Amino acid sequence: VQLQASGGGLVQAEGSLRLSCVVSGFAPADYTIGWFRQAPGKEREGITCISGGGDSTWYADSVKGRFTISRDNAANTVYLLMNGLKPEDSAVYYCAAGPIPVPFDMDYVGTADYYDYWGQGTQVTVSS
Repeated sequence: VQLQASGGGLVQAEGSLRLSCVVSGFAPADYTIGWFRQAPGKEREGITCISGGGDSTWYADSVKGRFTISRDNAANTVYLLMNGLKPEDSAVYYCAAGPIPVPFDMDYVGTADYYDYWGQGTQVTVSS
């Protein structure tokens, strides 16, 4: 099982980036895919996830209204479109897969412990 995150980079505040997470080694529809981020000196933060079928999503308050998660199971890819980026969004972004059922339980949908497989991370830096 592998997840490969890409698409990070340097962008100015209020700019946009689209991250991609290519999954292999399992049927994408069988797993919820989540995006997490970790800034230096801070804990890893769950920011969004999407169910295996793509019909359920969850967003942390910190990104709600600015970020959009989507998936194309035929292409084995999950996307994270990030608009209105802020300097505080700077972090390493990770995608992860976990057997999280729907409807999502808000107590653990954004918790890293419930995701079994992780990608290597991609750096996002937002300049002010």
